[in-house]
Amino acid sequence: MGGEYRHIGKATPRKDARAIVTGKAEYIDDMKLSGMLYGKVLRSPYPHARIKNIDTAKAEAYPGVKAVLTYKNAPGWMAGVPYHRPVLDSTVRFVGDAVALVAAETEETADEALELLEVEYEQLPAVYDMEEAARPGAPQLHERIPGNVFPRGFRSIGEKALQELVMGDVEKGFSEADIIEEATCAYENIPNPLPPEPPGVIATWEDPEHLTLYTASQSAPMNRNFAQPALGLVDIRVIGMQCGGSYGTKNANFIPMAHAAALAKAAGRPVKVYFSKEEHFNAYTLRLGSRIHARIGIKKDGTVTALQGEWFVDTGAVSEMAQVQVAVGLGETQLLIRCPNWNMQPTLVCTNRSPSGVVRGFGGQELNCALLPLITVVMEKADLDPVDFFKKNYMAPGAGFYWRDGIWRDYRGIDFSKAIDKGAEVFGWKDKWKGWNKPTVVNGAKRIGVGVGLHGNADIGEDESEANVKLSPDARAVVYSCVSESGMGERSALCKMAAEVLNLPLDRVNITPADTLVNPFEFGLVGSRGTYAVGSAVIEAAEDARRQLLELAAPVLGVKPEELDTKDGAIFAKNNPQKKIAWYKAMGIARTITGQGRFETDFSLCNCMIIFAEVEVDTETGKAELLRVVASTDCGQIIDPLVLEGQLHGSLGSAGIDTAIFEETVLDKDTGHIMNCNMIDYKWRTFADLPKFESIMLETPVESHRFKAIGVGEIAPAPGPGAVLMAINNAIGKRIMTYPATPDKILKALGRI
Repeated sequence: MGGEYRHIGKATPRKDARAIVTGKAEYIDDMKLSGMLYGKVLRSPYPHARIKNIDTAKAEAYPGVKAVLTYKNAPGWMAGVPYHRPVLDSTVRFVGDAVALVAAETEETADEALELLEVEYEQLPAVYDMEEAARPGAPQLHERIPGNVFPRGFRSIGEKALQELVMGDVEKGFSEADIIEEATCAYENIPNPLPPEPPGVIATWEDPEHLTLYTASQSAPMNRNFAQPALGLVDIRVIGMQCGGSYGTKNANFIPMAHAAALAKAAGRPVKVYFSKEEHFNAYTLRLGSRIHARIGIKKDGTVTALQGEWFVDTGAVSEMAQVQVAVGLGETQLLIRCPNWNMQPTLVCTNRSPSGVVRGFGGQELNCALLPLITVVMEKADLDPVDFFKKNYMAPGAGFYWRDGIWRDYRGIDFSKAIDKGAEVFGWKDKWKGWNKPTVVNGAKRIGVGVGLHGNADIGEDESEANVKLSPDARAVVYSCVSESGMGERSALCKMAAEVLNLPLDRVNITPADTLVNPFEFGLVGSRGTYAVGSAVIEAAEDARRQLLELAAPVLGVKPEELDTKDGAIFAKNNPQKKIAWYKAMGIARTITGQGRFETDFSLCNCMIIFAEVEVDTETGKAELLRVVASTDCGQIIDPLVLEGQLHGSLGSAGIDTAIFEETVLDKDTGHIMNCNMIDYKWRTFADLPKFESIMLETPVESHRFKAIGVGEIAPAPGPGAVLMAINNAIGKRIMTYPATPDKILKALGRI
């Protein structure tokens, strides 16, 4: 489709590419403010304990130490839903929880001061399993969370926020089913996706009511949105630095922000808090744990008649916004399975493991990765090809769903069947699929199996965005949009959209830094909303600026504005291109033009990603090796093919496919310590271990905005784990219903151990 456009659909250099490869891009750890101190955190060695006494005298007297905070003198700021996580507390609830904070002239001094803190703990019983934590008599973690079960709902996403999925009549649905199966699956031993750059924040108070935060963030405005109510509605300015990867995890950032801000307030100087890699492993947010007990009824033709289940969600010791993730998950599962009769009951539980927070996938991946293996049980009983099942049941025009706000949406998007079929064709599904629990190839002890997974998200149109586009007389444009850069290339994509509307060379369009003081409102880069939601605001702003420009030029050229066009800084009559003037002739040299754009929430569209996986299993060793992946999507007009290709490759790694094979958090439930929290014991894929990867990117126009495009980045990893687990099950002829399918689980399933 890109042939009709000048920039859209073309592979172009990113705006920040040269700065990144030459080392000029400034990351949070590169930055040092005048008088800046370094903040460090004393962390709990116990999973659950009460601080009986903490002596700070030696640390406070240590040369170079400027502030020491404990629960006794820390600000009373609170985070979580409901508020349950203070800056510091007299009770610690996971190994790595914050006990005290120190700010000093150097990092070394701060580390040495931590060792001078004397803490007396009273150890308390700990609980790590979500179902055990929800039972009567379990150790209690928070006074505000009785029974360790979080209250449902989150009013900020609507009075009817989706708290459960109940529709139709499940008993009637089961009575109509030809096949009914019941099973349990767990997607819960989940690691931090571990972006290369750890979390980091610099905080400085301009005065008691004005706080500036510099963040290594995926979404600088979201940092402000979360921090402001928690910190008492002080005026907060957030400046987003270049971000060395996020995978969703650096969206909220409340705790490092709160620690830096508290120390800066106490010391009266700027403070940087920058996690070590060990802290990144131990003390930062993990993915939600997910376990489902479900009963599913279908007809022989693959029509799903009823789905009833208990969904247990483990948020660890604290929750940033898990209720919203649960609501989104309940919405996304309706995209995967069109079923008239539901009763899905979530229970959100806190346990004594590291906290959960925002991670790429945001609730839907957690739910559907656990649900997909359960659905395969009934598919197998009906002897259904899973590709045919997905085509029959995935969201299509004429259907609808309840989204996170509890409001019904009629789906007005495209049919994704072509993307499913094309992916199957390229993968060779018809030849490779031999039926359930049957390998494609047997070569001695090694067997190859295939699997497929599907996922989608309607958050591509979530929440609001505003943008301005400013034109200057020298035929340049600046996009004002508070969008951070964490690797997705969205800032460059927004410049391309504006350049296309204004018909300017791409090097004449730039974008402002991610600074909440300078830019209009922006929600943040989450849920694949950059292309549709943010893009719509930028396009509208560019169109508004162009309209004003042509209105100024019209009397100069003696024609109506609609009879004019512009290219490369010249304005000309459409029917007489030789009749033209430069922008400055229309604008004058003492004027700029600013166009405004705004996007309002629209949940009536969704995206789709299907992943095919081929896995070889060694039945003697239990090793599973991912051989080949085919990812297929239809995203309307591609904005930049190389950027999209990179997003699809993001299906690999600890945010996605590799959670099905080897990436996991190994927790010692005797001590509460994570056993593989270092770069040696934590197993992950290197570039040398990458499988063959093929991307299919179709371009069916979507009625979104001027360029008929939607985003897909958020969902790229989500179908992968289920596809890989299905492939392993087919290779060995046995079912594994927990992730990851490590060698010991495979050998146990085969009866070898």
